[in-house]
Amino acid sequence: MENNNTIRNAFTMKLKPGFEAEYKVRHDQIWPELQALLSDTGIQDYSIFLDEKTLTLFAVQKLSKDFDSAYLPNHPIVKKWWNYMADIMETNPDHSPITNPLKEVFHLD
Repeated sequence: MENNNTIRNAFTMKLKPGFEAEYKVRHDQIWPELQALLSDTGIQDYSIFLDEKTLTLFAVQKLSKDFDSAYLPNHPIVKKWWNYMADIMETNPDHSPITNPLKEVFHLD
């Protein structure tokens, strides 16, 4: 769903067993160049939550209306991050995380 300035986006990913703490450490130490790239391309208010019972990661973010979803997957910094994270997450052959988009069914401001 969207408001006047942003589009809300949510998706799930899956963590491999035993890597809960490592996932948090890596994100606590997110590379400044990756953080800047995400912000510069229009990703705002980005959070990832972990369901510890299922190891499902739930991500929610706000995207600027001009966000180009085709740009980031081809960026060298993103590809480097995917390679860095591939050992602890379920991934596609290119090391991108397997994601499942979620349909928004309710929102309250």
